Amino acid sequence: MALELLILTPDHQTRRYELQGDSVLLGRAHSNDLSYPDDASLSRKHVRFTHDAQDWWVEDLGSKNGTLVNGVRIAAKQVLGPGDRLSVGHLLITLIDSEDGVENNVVFVGDGPKIAPNATVMTSLEGLLSAETTAAGTGTNKKTGAAVSGPANAFATPVVRALVRAGRELSGHRPLEELFPLILDLSISAVNAERGVVMILDGDKLTSRAVHGEGFRISTTIRDRVLKEKTSVLVRDLAQDEALRQQVSISEQQIHTMMAVPLQTEERVIGLIYVDSRSFVREFTPDDLNLLTVLANVAATRIEHTRLAVVERREQQRTRDLDQAAEIQQAILPAGPPDNRFVDAAGHNKSCRTVGGDYYDFFPYDDGRLGLVLGDVAGKGMSAAMLMSNLQARVQILAEDPEQLAKKVWRLDQAVAKNSPDNRFITLFFAVVDPDKQEMTYCNAGHNPPLLIRADGSVERLGVLGTVLGMLPEIGYDEKTCKFGPGDMLVVFSDGVTEAENPAGEEYGDEQLASWLTDNRTSCATDLVAGILSEIDRFTDGAPAGDDVTVLVARHRETPLSD
Repeated sequence: MALELLILTPDHQTRRYELQGDSVLLGRAHSNDLSYPDDASLSRKHVRFTHDAQDWWVEDLGSKNGTLVNGVRIAAKQVLGPGDRLSVGHLLITLIDSEDGVENNVVFVGDGPKIAPNATVMTSLEGLLSAETTAAGTGTNKKTGAAVSGPANAFATPVVRALVRAGRELSGHRPLEELFPLILDLSISAVNAERGVVMILDGDKLTSRAVHGEGFRISTTIRDRVLKEKTSVLVRDLAQDEALRQQVSISEQQIHTMMAVPLQTEERVIGLIYVDSRSFVREFTPDDLNLLTVLANVAATRIEHTRLAVVERREQQRTRDLDQAAEIQQAILPAGPPDNRFVDAAGHNKSCRTVGGDYYDFFPYDDGRLGLVLGDVAGKGMSAAMLMSNLQARVQILAEDPEQLAKKVWRLDQAVAKNSPDNRFITLFFAVVDPDKQEMTYCNAGHNPPLLIRADGSVERLGVLGTVLGMLPEIGYDEKTCKFGPGDMLVVFSDGVTEAENPAGEEYGDEQLASWLTDNRTSCATDLVAGILSEIDRFTDGAPAGDDVTVLVARHRETPLSD
């Protein structure tokens, strides 16, 4: 039997996943087939689904919070079938048959006996709204001439007509700016008002979005009652309201009757509708107030839905832009290890968001020397990514010549100070390895000290030789040269590595990294990079990274590669 998992997340998102192969893992770690890193109630590897010749089974992998099948916590492997329900962390999972799915649980039966007219009542919206009320309490359908009796006549009232019109008009797909005039027109027509205005809250400020009439003077008392107390207000005759009559700005308008109602969705007020009339022929009634209140609720819901749709479209466009930016950013980084007979080097960048501010690169020179750079832009996201791209372009130009390293970093500092915002800084480590001389020259511009692991297992830290880029461009930088012979290894990393935290809030730190590197110093550069990333994932228990993680490893080969 082919089974699917119907997975419901706490934010009510649904995902369908067809069980295939021999085993499917679910948990918080990214290495799972089904990964939910944001669900803290899941263990890194929480549950496994396995398949034998006939059935699918579920097995809890010793998770902290356990796995429930049909409400019962399981202690051993259990066979699964369609309709079984699992609770895994905060996930609710239903097993469904892939062939049936969740759509095919409704069946239409064949034709049976005709419906008995004396046992069934049938009507239509058109018929209800076209009925004429008679004195005897019965009505007649204008089109068919059929009698419409008793309670059905209530649907032919202006109130129902107004609400039906509002439902029809507001159900279409209209831009937000077209909704406000429509809502005002519906409101004025529904209660036969002379003037009106629709106002929307923008923060704490009310802004008019649709106006019919001019010179509106609205009492602040009425405004606050509508917005703060979520109360609809009717003043049938302003001449009889002593407090309002004494407000000259209002009495000058000679307004006879007015209403103000909240644009309210659930418990949130997003604005108000105000209508008034100078006519003494008709005053607004409590029924008018009730109608306008309901209509405002319908309108507010429509406004919010339209707003959310706009936000969703913008978010989708933003996601597409970010995805494209991420592709461009990855193309900026090295496509693979550099080609060097004497130096085995590798690097990796992992942004905690779609794009990030970390950068690394290799620069092979014709004489066999190899340049290495790793930079870390302060901040995260798109702004950091833009500065990173700018940094990469400048480094590419400066790195064409490996000489006078400190002077090149100083020129880079000048450019960053001139072209970057005052609150944005960049740390940078730049080194040039000379295999012939078995030396390495480096300049550290405020970056956390890289680790130099010697062939004998001793550890050196390559400290700061100048401030971060963009902070104090007048100071300048120093460069140092140190021995870098066969078996020696340089490891440069962003602070996302050593500041990674475990569930207890402890940082990974330089010491743990140095100890791990010492134990694994004979491994190749690619394996070392992968091992460091795996170490961080183990230490953080698979939790999402709080900062960009970038690692660069350069190891002097004991035996040079052949030409």
